[in-house]
Amino acid sequence: MHVPSRASSSRSPDGAPSTTAEVRVSHGRYSRVRFARTPTPLEAMPNMTRLLGGPDLYVKRDDLTGLAFGGNKVRQLEYYFGDIVEKGADTVITTGATQSNHARVAAAMACRLGLDCEVQHERRTPGRDEAYYRSGNVLLLKLMGARLHDYPEGEDEHGADAALREIADRVRSEGGRPYVIPLAPTHPPLGALGYVDMVDELLEQARERGLGIDAIVTPTGSASTHGGILAGLRARGSGIPVYGICVRRRAEAQRERVLDRARAAAGLLGRRDLIGEDDIEVDDSWLGPGYGLPDDNLMEAIRLAAGREALIVDPVYSGKAFAGLVGLVRRGAFGGGENVVFVHTGGTPALFAYTGMFEDL
Repeated sequence: MHVPSRASSSRSPDGAPSTTAEVRVSHGRYSRVRFARTPTPLEAMPNMTRLLGGPDLYVKRDDLTGLAFGGNKVRQLEYYFGDIVEKGADTVITTGATQSNHARVAAAMACRLGLDCEVQHERRTPGRDEAYYRSGNVLLLKLMGARLHDYPEGEDEHGADAALREIADRVRSEGGRPYVIPLAPTHPPLGALGYVDMVDELLEQARERGLGIDAIVTPTGSASTHGGILAGLRARGSGIPVYGICVRRRAEAQRERVLDRARAAAGLLGRRDLIGEDDIEVDDSWLGPGYGLPDDNLMEAIRLAAGREALIVDPVYSGKAFAGLVGLVRRGAFGGGENVVFVHTGGTPALFAYTGMFEDL
């Protein structure tokens, strides 16, 4: 199976990724395959600002990164796929929840590069209806030709990674060259580099508009996005606070996760000391019953985002984070006239797997 060789970072006229680019940092070199359509827009949310009062609200539209419905995973996986191409792998193996956005984008990148993709689904979200297992990201994975596997646990990251290694062993035995993208936080967070890049983009957009950013609100789960944003800001001397809205774990456990991943991301820049404990802001007030499980706050957030700003947020990540944004403003976390940026991480396809939530519409 053909694997493209490293060349320059230019993009072909049709927007297809043409090469792998090198990104140099102070103590290392990381390759990436460029798929994301960037810069993504930074837009005002005037209707939500008027509705809630207080700060001026903005949204960084990382739901518009392109490639199979886009989202934050496009920026992240560019760096993993840079490593994949560099190592000459022909099969990508990864894991995630049944409606994993990460798995969808991994399969899309593999498809574009002519690689095989094997996806393991973990049972993280009990009690869902048939649409959850057939629609949304699951349907897209099948359309893109990914081979699907089942893992019976939902909160066993090390066990899930061990199962990936077993799949990789099978691929090797069949003559393939596998590359595993693991789940547990025991590996360098290459994906966080995508959000170091995003910080440069966001700060430049704000500078061009004469906009001072007072706070950033983002979902926090695996912490690659959250940790990358923190590392990027602190590396550029910015003290902007980043509020992580918990989507998978309670705040105490998530705080440790973010601290570890942010320091590891800063370590990729050669500056692990950039991140202190006081940099970590996490809040689980909008986690609800748990990962991928809805509650009234989520339902209100999905309707407000769509009905006021035509923003489509998902029930797992961006929807809960938007609920957190609304809740923080109502709580008085931000002053009047401050500028608060919500990072929209996408996840749109998963919305269609939760159609049963909206029967009352």
